[in-house]
Amino acid sequence: MHSSATGWGNGLLGVVIFSGSLPATRVAVGGFSALFLTSARAVIAALIGVAVLGLLRQARPQASDLVSLAIVAIGVVVGFPLLTALALQHITSAHSIVFIGLLPLSTAIFAVLRGGERPQPLFWLFAGLGSATVAGFALSGGGSASLTGDLLMVAAIVLCGLGYAEGAALSRRLGGWQVISWALLLALPLMVPLALLTWPGSWSGISAPAWIGLAYVSIFSMFVGFIFWYRGLAIGGIARVGQLQQLQPFFGLALAGLLLHEPVAWSMIVATGLVVACVFFARRFA
Repeated sequence: MHSSATGWGNGLLGVVIFSGSLPATRVAVGGFSALFLTSARAVIAALIGVAVLGLLRQARPQASDLVSLAIVAIGVVVGFPLLTALALQHITSAHSIVFIGLLPLSTAIFAVLRGGERPQPLFWLFAGLGSATVAGFALSGGGSASLTGDLLMVAAIVLCGLGYAEGAALSRRLGGWQVISWALLLALPLMVPLALLTWPGSWSGISAPAWIGLAYVSIFSMFVGFIFWYRGLAIGGIARVGQLQQLQPFFGLALAGLLLHEPVAWSMIVATGLVVACVFFARRFA
């Protein structure tokens, strides 16, 4: 019972931290380019990860783990941050958060593909309903719709689901924070040159909120959140604790409205609620 509560507590804290990612990214892209933001947040988080790995003298992963770590890096270090930063140049963070309701479904699909699981037929029924709800909302024009922004968000969700599923499986052996730390280190040789190539020509026009956004996504979204999220999955069970992702759209919409004063239309709330319900039942029959 204690282990279950600890797992849920860690998982919930991870979800709360991740919920601030899109609003913080929305603020940060007001001062930094999407490419610089993606590379800078990865470099900063990698330096933190390397320091922690060194201080705690963690053993190096095996050669057989490199492919999985590369998949994690592509999914959550490069793919999701870059695609969401690009998407938020076209849509509001409140609109983008609706797509986060599909993240548990994306993770579950890659768990099937990578783990050989065989969900019940009802799983696919609710999965299809959730996808149809998101597609309908995106095409309805609600929340400052942009086809480019919507497609970028869909691609981001696909890659993030892949990174989550791969990282969750690998964390059973390596540990949660170790997985994200090694993945960040693996991506570092690519991220450092990219950061230098996209270095801002001038720093004088960058606002304080943009710096705060960069700091948040670098420290919390890219590193601290994964410590609690992967620990929660490892202790409480991936399938059970993973359902907490269903709460992320609600937290994110609240933050977008409170901190960024973005309009949160009733259509966004209804769409998010329908998606969360569909994902809940889909995961139940997984």
